[in-house]
Amino acid sequence: MSTSRAEAAVVRATYRDACREAIREALQRDERVFVMGEDVGRYGGCFAVTKGLLQEFGPERIRDTPLSESAFVGAGVGAALGGMRPIVEIMTVNFSLLALDQIVNNAATILHMSGGQLNVPLVIRMTTGAGRQLAAQHSHSLEGWYAHVPGLKVLTPATLEDARGMLWTALEDPDPVLIFEHGALYNMEGELAADAGPVDIDRAAVRRPGADLSLVTYGGSLWKCLEAAEHLAADGIDAEVVDLRTLRPLDDETILGSVARTHRAVVVDEGWRSGGISAEVAARVAEGAFWDLDAPVARVCSAEVPIPYAQHLEEAALPQVPGIVEAARRVVAGG
Repeated sequence: MSTSRAEAAVVRATYRDACREAIREALQRDERVFVMGEDVGRYGGCFAVTKGLLQEFGPERIRDTPLSESAFVGAGVGAALGGMRPIVEIMTVNFSLLALDQIVNNAATILHMSGGQLNVPLVIRMTTGAGRQLAAQHSHSLEGWYAHVPGLKVLTPATLEDARGMLWTALEDPDPVLIFEHGALYNMEGELAADAGPVDIDRAAVRRPGADLSLVTYGGSLWKCLEAAEHLAADGIDAEVVDLRTLRPLDDETILGSVARTHRAVVVDEGWRSGGISAEVAARVAEGAFWDLDAPVARVCSAEVPIPYAQHLEEAALPQVPGIVEAARRVVAGG
């Protein structure tokens, strides 16, 4: 909470708090909005994002569901078709695979298959990412898979402002939106404007301007890239950091504009290297900014293994600041 008049417009909050306030605001603003998922009510959410909302809004709007992703995501699709604005919570991205039919074959395709007659204004929130010793079935970064699918929007809020503001904009979208919240960010604390509200969900953001190379990333890796940029600055390398924010649709203009300024790029993605979002970004840079490049595009991704449980192995499998710094130095050196 703020402590002086000068600070009256700013509050201290965690990423978790920002997510919760976004949900609370949506419930207050639109009576069609309701939340459902495993343990979102009495337990307060598996990551405590919905804690207290059942007491505030009641069981009609904060609905605990059976442990069946296919059932409650399917119910969310039906509710959206019926005119409601459901927020469906899936515990982790790994478990979303149990609802692939509902997400990919139904939510993403109904508008097309109905000849434009039926929209599915559904928002699905889920936790993604590793770094918390939750082992392979709770730790993968599969958002790049969903970014492959036409008919979906894929959001990856990395800042408090985006965690607070993306949800309402997503709820106003007539089509399905997936929001991937990196689990390692929930305890991140910072300052947030007391009147923080909806934000754009179509544009990437330059989080740190620079002149020597572009570090392109999203989600939990944003903060590693910002730290890497500080290390590089000590070596006289001025790194620009681009936060993709939205993986589908990708903001080509911001990505290519950054590369046109810096002439070098490193893409950092906690997903696997093979067939991942990093490959898509690198391909678009090669297609759209080839003549601006002074060195090949480099990528820093997770190791091609299931995420290990042991802490030292998990850390070794994930992109880390030293690896990002090393890749950037190689690119600046010319290869």
